[in-house]
Amino acid sequence: MSAAPQLVVHRDKELMAQAAAARLITKIVDAQAARGYASVVLTGGRNGNGLLAALAAAPARDAVDWSRLDLWWGDERFLPDGDPERNYTQAREALLDSVPLNPDRVHPMPASDGAYEPDAAAEVYAAELATAAGPEDHGPVPTFDVLMLGVGPDTHVASLFPELPAVHETERTVVAVRGAPKPPPNRITLTLPAIRAAREVWLLAAGEDKANAAAIALSGAGEIQAPAAGAHGRSRTLWLLDAAAASQLPPELYPPAVP
Repeated sequence: MSAAPQLVVHRDKELMAQAAAARLITKIVDAQAARGYASVVLTGGRNGNGLLAALAAAPARDAVDWSRLDLWWGDERFLPDGDPERNYTQAREALLDSVPLNPDRVHPMPASDGAYEPDAAAEVYAAELATAAGPEDHGPVPTFDVLMLGVGPDTHVASLFPELPAVHETERTVVAVRGAPKPPPNRITLTLPAIRAAREVWLLAAGEDKANAAAIALSGAGEIQAPAAGAHGRSRTLWLLDAAAASQLPPELYPPAVP
């Protein structure tokens, strides 16, 4: 049974991004000190990219041994390699091209101009995750140190949209999504079982357009209707919000806004 979600509310989205970046640096450094490497799952969208941009600008980023960091993605738009709408392309621009990563430890999801259709591409990524998982992980994906997710106004996380088949998946770790309610229609996504393999899951939400989604997901809604409600980590589930996104939450859920 996962612990109850913890909430941290910041004054605005810029502070939220900076604080989340600092928190992520600390987690990576601690994991590398303990184990020699760290494993992180990135998310796209404005909050995910804002965090990466804040990390790129953070002086403490040099505390990270970038060559010993494994990077994965929670979902991807099934578009050609280099397409500006791909999460991988945006992550490269925000951070990845400016730090000395080991290319063998960076795991983008397949692009649409490769050899695979969406379903086969999902199977390829699932196989890559399974290969990276060790006996200590007790499952078909690595035990990620931190898995980050943006929360959509409809409560979707990764490309798991309310009521669509992907959010019902209980066996596979990666699936194709067709007919997504926001463009592009074809995507690849981790499933809830893969997400829940992470030690910590961080859900990022900033802006008034995310307030209703945060309130629904944190009110005890079911994961089929509100996928964000089903995203939780093995040891910690952390909601990182700005004041606008937290504006519809009952005050007893979170402490006063912190700087």
